Amino acid sequence: MFLIAGLDPFRFQHYFRLDDAALAAAGVRRVIADGPGYPCRVSLIDAAPGEELVLFEYRHHDVASPYRASGPIYVRRTALEAARFVGEVPEALRRRLLSVRGYDHAGDLHDAEVVAGDQLAALLASWFQREEIAFVHLHSARPGCFVARAERA
Repeated sequence: MFLIAGLDPFRFQHYFRLDDAALAAAGVRRVIADGPGYPCRVSLIDAAPGEELVLFEYRHHDVASPYRASGPIYVRRTALEAARFVGEVPEALRRRLLSVRGYDHAGDLHDAEVVAGDQLAALLASWFQREEIAFVHLHSARPGCFVARAERA
């Protein structure tokens, strides 16, 4: 069994209290969704057209190793609770091509695969049977952005 969880929204809500100049000084952008392609990393759903988001760099793999990594993510203003999916893949991930990366407890990479989102559940079930896989990072395969973390439930 696996868990896919969104990020803690309270880590990012302060951005929505800043004006555009303060956001720019912090390297953050306010964005209004104008169509598909704005996946929120808290709610794990795509923003609806007209929704406000912030776009910023997020260190999703903060380890003292060559595998340390960060990248851009979106968070919706209205995302006030982290999504939790136990044993199921969120619909927004099921319809994407995903880069899946399995890490050990030290944060070192042990396996990587590119799969259609509707095949992710089977891959996670298989990988979490392996003792060396402690957690898995999910990325959008084409732009490479961090999507979510999966771990054993």
